[in-house]
Amino acid sequence: MATEGIEALFLETHNWGKAARFFQALGYELEFDTGHSSGQLRNGDGPYVFIAEVPEDREPQTQVVLKVPDADAFAAAPVVEVVTPFEETHFGTRLMTVRDPDGRLWSLQAPVKN
Repeated sequence: MATEGIEALFLETHNWGKAARFFQALGYELEFDTGHSSGQLRNGDGPYVFIAEVPEDREPQTQVVLKVPDADAFAAAPVVEVVTPFEETHFGTRLMTVRDPDGRLWSLQAPVKN
């Protein structure tokens, strides 16, 4: 089974409020604010953007998350280095991390089976 495209973009920022307002000015709507300097925005039915504030002494990172419809049916090909296998997250998904040939980390996200 293959991935189905981009599920989300995870962004770190030094200022949650400014980052959220920036995306809202681009047409994204706030889906929820965690109350802990982070939240999720979406534009239509496209991928969501999750933004989390990090301390000033840490460089903000960006992470692309690819959608996998079924974690149990997904089998990484031998060319794919699995850094962490699928694990349940505290926000109701299963997440896997893989490394591409150039050393970049990619997240694969699947729904939790009920």
